[in-house]
Amino acid sequence: MGFFLFFFLSLLSLASSASRDHHKTFIVRVQNDAKPSIFTTHKHWYESSLASVLSPSTPAQVLHVYDTVFHGFSAKLSPTDALNLQTLPHILAVIPEQVRRLHTTRSPHFLGLQTTDSAGLLKESDFGSDLVVGVLDTGIWPERQSFNDRDLGPVPSKWKGQCVTTKDFGPGSCNKKLIGARFFCSGYEASNGKMNETSEFRSPRDTDGHGTHTASIAAGRYVFPASTLGYAKGVAAGMAPKARLAAYKVCWTAGCFDSDILAAFDAAVADGVDVISLSVGGVVVPYHLDAIAIGAFSAADQGVFVSASAGNGGPGGLTVTNVAPWVATIGAGTIDRDFPADVKLGNGKVVPGVSVYNGPGLSPGRMYPLVYGGTGGGDGYSSSLCLEGSLDPVFVKGKIVVCDRGINSRAAKGEVVKKAGGIGMILANGVFDGEGLVADCHVLPATAVGASNGDEIRGYIDSASKSKSPATATILFKGTRLGVRPAPVVASFSARGPNPETPEILKPDVIAPGLNILAAWPDKVGPSGVSSDSRNTEFNILSGTSMACPHVSGLAALLKAAHPEWSPAAIKSALMTSAYTVDNRGETMLDESNGNTSTVLDFGSGHVHPTKAMDPGLVYDITTMDYIDFLCNSNYTINNIRVLTRKNADCSGAKRAGHVGNLNYPSLSAVFQQYGRRNMSTHFIRRVTNVGEPNSIYKVTIRPPSGTVVTVEPEQLVFRRVGQKLNFLVRVQTMAVKLSPGGTSMQAGSIVWSDGKHEVTSPLTVTMQQPI
Repeated sequence: MGFFLFFFLSLLSLASSASRDHHKTFIVRVQNDAKPSIFTTHKHWYESSLASVLSPSTPAQVLHVYDTVFHGFSAKLSPTDALNLQTLPHILAVIPEQVRRLHTTRSPHFLGLQTTDSAGLLKESDFGSDLVVGVLDTGIWPERQSFNDRDLGPVPSKWKGQCVTTKDFGPGSCNKKLIGARFFCSGYEASNGKMNETSEFRSPRDTDGHGTHTASIAAGRYVFPASTLGYAKGVAAGMAPKARLAAYKVCWTAGCFDSDILAAFDAAVADGVDVISLSVGGVVVPYHLDAIAIGAFSAADQGVFVSASAGNGGPGGLTVTNVAPWVATIGAGTIDRDFPADVKLGNGKVVPGVSVYNGPGLSPGRMYPLVYGGTGGGDGYSSSLCLEGSLDPVFVKGKIVVCDRGINSRAAKGEVVKKAGGIGMILANGVFDGEGLVADCHVLPATAVGASNGDEIRGYIDSASKSKSPATATILFKGTRLGVRPAPVVASFSARGPNPETPEILKPDVIAPGLNILAAWPDKVGPSGVSSDSRNTEFNILSGTSMACPHVSGLAALLKAAHPEWSPAAIKSALMTSAYTVDNRGETMLDESNGNTSTVLDFGSGHVHPTKAMDPGLVYDITTMDYIDFLCNSNYTINNIRVLTRKNADCSGAKRAGHVGNLNYPSLSAVFQQYGRRNMSTHFIRRVTNVGEPNSIYKVTIRPPSGTVVTVEPEQLVFRRVGQKLNFLVRVQTMAVKLSPGGTSMQAGSIVWSDGKHEVTSPLTVTMQQPI
């Protein structure tokens, strides 16, 4: 009840404020099948409902009508209108719109997907040929070779989607590979006014690059040769090279609007996609107020796997987004390839950095004057960040400039330095960024260095300024390096747990390659993304959980093709329980931000292992009713649950059945509030389905979190047949630990079921919280 009370208090305060007439978009949930027969269409009836509460001068304009994953519509309303609309008997909820942001080739090889294997996931799934991956993003550039349809069979007969044609997205844009393309902009235009069609296309065509990149990671064809500015040369390939693609453009220059995202979910599920890939996110809100969670629930209920990026808010804790348990939440790791570009200082020290740059270079053997932007006059702060117009040309001309990371984009800083006459740039991480490095396609000779090396370079500049020999440096570009160790490493930017909405559900679920990923790129968009960059490239190298998410989307398509009977929850379970947590040195994966050992809050169940996911042995399946029981035990009201699930819930059974942590999830997370108690305990009930061999016996190995006693009953599971389901009980006992008020402590362990061939691993975390 508290969520809606908060929402209505917010609306009341808005309605009574000076911004009484400020309109914004709301998503309106209507009772199922409540339409009176006198109205010919739902839209007609929705407009009539609106007209009954709006002032006579306000037009009743419906932006989107939702029929498949949601029953209702979106409209632009004042807070007062929204309150009035809520009073109508057939209106279940009025949800304020959020604006989301984008979470911005060697990876198939790194993941063990070899095209030459006579068996394996690619072979078993026929490279995903009859599966459809729907990508909700910035659109697509259909002419790229990654989307060619050579040797593909006919479009799957189940496909009901369409290819929307416009003057800049002609009838030939779709083919047997790109089988659907649509765009949704009503919510965007309702908030921002009419689109500027000189700078973006009112069509599925991509003017940003992000959507083309993510689509080709998920399902791009084999393309050779491929590279970005000569870097990362080789074969470009998506995870499911024969899977069909459907592009749903929901992101525009001002962001990705909930009403448009929900419309795309509605269309994608109705069209017949098997997988939805969504590399966007925003703040975490209760599930019934979250358009992505609402759309994803109905998608999963109808058998569609939904993969979403965890967000780029790392390395801080509680930063993970898209946390609903019916969504696969994907963090980012590195692969065994990087692009070294080291800084050589005048004192002889060489500092490691990374970059993708092939333009006019620095003269070999020559050292250049080196300055820190923050000491060049102005307000110091702006110039330290190399913000637009902040650098004094007299100070930086002909010099390499050190810029601090933050506020404007990394590549944009280089553009600022170049405009001011600088000859090169060193981009230094701040303390929060740690040591994590991202290789960007810069517009001038430039490299990125970690926080400690940034401090060292600034210290050298400072000490040199006090001596008679001014600071100098050069940048040594070393191209592409393969076989990097250690790998994978959890990317510094990858968002971390715990889950802010439901700490009993461990998020992120898994990590996948997300750092310096080569994939397709549109024409007329420079690889750096800055406006002055006129370079054209067929492929670009980007980093973000945006790149990790479509890796898992494509893998889910392969798994669905190999196992058509598996539910979305079973596919996610296979990916989670087969994931690994050790790097290519055989040690626990590191955290890129600080070089320390990473934890389950960073990587969830671990890094995806596609080959093992194809044959996981056991899966933790979850039904729609299991999710409803979970919502009941999370104290969502019957009305909240109906808004989210489109189903009437009876919570009496769920309350008797247990607690939030009893959702049949492949990971286990116990959360204890100490409240002065010394001994605490809880239990988990789990149910596994045998998808391996008949007549198999699985024995449990328990690795208890430090300071806890964990028991599992029974200690072995005896399966007679494939498809058989068996339950087990996990008891967790722990002792209070010394914590300051508001403090938390987390310890991790695992439970592993093995039959000698399969290892089915579930992380188990125990979190102690000291109330304030």
